[in-house]
Amino acid sequence: MPDDPKLLLDIAKKAAVEAGHKVLGVYHSGEFSHHNKDDNSPVTTADYLANEIICERLKLATPHIPIMSEENANEALSVRKHWQRYWLIDPIDGTKEFIVKSGHFAVNIALIENNQPIIGVIYWPVTDTLYFASKGQGAFKHSLEESKQIRVKQLADPEQDTITLAISREQPVDWVMSKMSTTRQYATVPLGSCSLKSCFVAEGKADLFMRIGVTGEWDTGASQCIVAEAGGKILTVNFEPLTYNQRSSLTNPNFIVTGDQRIDWRKLIL
Repeated sequence: MPDDPKLLLDIAKKAAVEAGHKVLGVYHSGEFSHHNKDDNSPVTTADYLANEIICERLKLATPHIPIMSEENANEALSVRKHWQRYWLIDPIDGTKEFIVKSGHFAVNIALIENNQPIIGVIYWPVTDTLYFASKGQGAFKHSLEESKQIRVKQLADPEQDTITLAISREQPVDWVMSKMSTTRQYATVPLGSCSLKSCFVAEGKADLFMRIGVTGEWDTGASQCIVAEAGGKILTVNFEPLTYNQRSSLTNPNFIVTGDQRIDWRKLIL
């Protein structure tokens, strides 16, 4: 069985890119339908297509590893709690962005082991950009322009420099600023997908991303591995670790993604 982390990472990367290429074709054609699920979140035929591709590839390559996906009927906690390792998938993170054609959507695949992400892959189809990481091996970005290891930004003066916030494209800036201490100056970078905002922190294009609202564990699994390997952290807004596969509900608490760890984020986030 291909349990070598390098092989598992390669499997996830190939599955994410293949699914991303397929849904990009659907995205450009405009030939997709969408509706709201029971939780009122949107889903499209492209989400289902990506999910089918990823699940098929992972089952073929790693039939011994269970799969959890936003678009699957997932097992009850009584079954899941016995999983030492499983794949965690968000076929399209940013479905609303896919529908409005902003381009800000991504394919997320994570491998969770002992309730923590050890592999993370995020593919941004519109820009043909692949972010990936495995535990202890660093975080990386491959795009048409560059291929490099990525790290969170280190501010020249962590106590005074302007902090760049990654925010939703539709999020009122005033509301975001109301959550931040007035002792610092801030700049903003608007972006759609939750995972892409996390990747912006990981590669130093933003210093902080704060998510207030409903998300699933599949929204953070891949991101958490990438951010951690880049030198950052994803924590609850109470500065506690995110947990995986330990609750009946697969929803996350509100969370923050932080870059430069020399900054005392507890003093800046209200």
